[in-house]
Amino acid sequence: MGATQTEPTLKLGKLAMARQRLLQRYEHRPFVSCLAGLYGCQWRCYQLTHAQPGHCCCSKLECGSFALIVLTFCLSLVFLYFWSEAQNDYNDFDWFNFGNLGFWFPWSIVLLILAVFLFTYVAGLLLLAVCLLSEGQRLYLHWCHKIGISVTLILSIVASSVLTDLWSKEWMTVLLSFQVTAPYLHIGGVVLMTLLSWPIALHVFRFLPRVRGMAITVLYITVLVTLFLVPLGMYSPCIKERSSLGSAPALIGHRGAPMLAPENTFMSFEKALAAGADGLETDVTISYDGVPFLMHDKNLRRTTNVKDMFPNWTHTSPAMFTWRELQNLNAGSWFFSQDPFGTASSLSPDEHLQAQNQSVCTLRDFLDLAAQHGKLVIFDLYRPPRGHPYRDAWISRTLDVIQNESSIHSSQVLWLPPELREFVQEIDPELQQITADLAPVEDLQLRHISRLNIHYSFMSEKEIRKYSAANISTNLYVISEPWLYSLAWCAGAHSVATNAVHILKTLQRPLFLMTPDEYRLMWTLTDITSLILVVIIFVFHWWRERELALSVDSSSVIENGSYRQFRTEMNDVWSLSNMSASDKQEPSL
Repeated sequence: MGATQTEPTLKLGKLAMARQRLLQRYEHRPFVSCLAGLYGCQWRCYQLTHAQPGHCCCSKLECGSFALIVLTFCLSLVFLYFWSEAQNDYNDFDWFNFGNLGFWFPWSIVLLILAVFLFTYVAGLLLLAVCLLSEGQRLYLHWCHKIGISVTLILSIVASSVLTDLWSKEWMTVLLSFQVTAPYLHIGGVVLMTLLSWPIALHVFRFLPRVRGMAITVLYITVLVTLFLVPLGMYSPCIKERSSLGSAPALIGHRGAPMLAPENTFMSFEKALAAGADGLETDVTISYDGVPFLMHDKNLRRTTNVKDMFPNWTHTSPAMFTWRELQNLNAGSWFFSQDPFGTASSLSPDEHLQAQNQSVCTLRDFLDLAAQHGKLVIFDLYRPPRGHPYRDAWISRTLDVIQNESSIHSSQVLWLPPELREFVQEIDPELQQITADLAPVEDLQLRHISRLNIHYSFMSEKEIRKYSAANISTNLYVISEPWLYSLAWCAGAHSVATNAVHILKTLQRPLFLMTPDEYRLMWTLTDITSLILVVIIFVFHWWRERELALSVDSSSVIENGSYRQFRTEMNDVWSLSNMSASDKQEPSL
């Protein structure tokens, strides 16, 4: 009698489990319907799209579509990361386009918005696909999405290629950014691979043939282990003991404070000094009648109203204007019409009026302002074009202003022009000689170079230390993003030229600074936690599929059963329940 009761009871328990799982599956279907509708516009026939055991999750065409989504996701991510990390140089990019197109437009922001939109769209589709795969659904990508993915892929490739061709040095910025972001990218990658373990384990144990499942498992484990070991090859100057961190690099206002006032104007330099600048940087040109003045561009179109005052001279070199003609130009109104940094609205009404009426600034006024505040100055000096009266005397004329017309002391001037350097040293030996030439230390010492002025993309902690050991300091230009400034700080740079003195001056410590022990603990805990979760997920799927195989006939699988099978098993459950109840009542009779 006991054996007779045991068999129905076991069957009842198995079918009860089947009933519970089937009910859970049908309760889950509205969610699956939403996913399938968004991915393939299959709002009504979602229940007919389950993948069968031992079969692929989708047709060859849909496999190709899924692979295309993954490829597009990777390329759009590269494009987004590349362009988001290039924010430090957005202003240069926009002015480059101004010089070629002849009108101002914030192309950099448009590209950033486009990159974010494309990546979000592709990431959303990939997330939908992974969720559908996690539910054992077959994939059917709607043709509209296939067109969208193709367009996104083409735009990502074209944009990346064009930017690489025009602005290849920005890839150096991307490489530098890894020295700050790599630890967090590693954590993000590990988290992503851990989440992917769920759909991968599901398909390995349920849908894929054994050989293919093993291949997928080996590939997944290989990628995961590689990701676990990536930190062993990482390098960042910001992973160091806090006691070894030097002082913050001095801030040199690049053309003053161009985010707060029109660049290379007297107001711009006043703003930089008020924000705490340790020095000032500018560009010097000599007028036709011998007055050194501040101007960066090869013509006056961008930063003056030359088009209104001298419409026939818009492409003429600034050096070909007399000082009287230059005084008639407005050098501030463009700041509000073009708003290059999007900061013009932050000015008060009084500052707005002051900036609106700025004029071209002379070298003498610039030097006197620096002398008044005891600040260092550095400037590029442009040789006048052929036919200019000071074509061969541009250096002598500039030295004359420094020595005889301004109040600055020669030791406050960092002399950058490489031409006739020996002559300059002979005329004024107190000038600090600075160069952009990364020459051997011995060569620099022979030329009495005291400071290097290099682009930030050539930043190297090893090189900075090498030159610093020979008493040659390093200035990096142009750094305006806090993460780049933090990296320069950790690398040991002595000063940076920046458009954002008012922002960088507020940093009390690098944005990213971690001791080696802290970093080692962080990535070790991340890897161990991920490994444990992945093992649990794979074991769970193996156990679940094993239990399901035991709870139903070998010829059917609960997760893919039809409604008829569901109804039949439900009837069996109820009939066995009644049988069990009657058996329990027999002793009382």
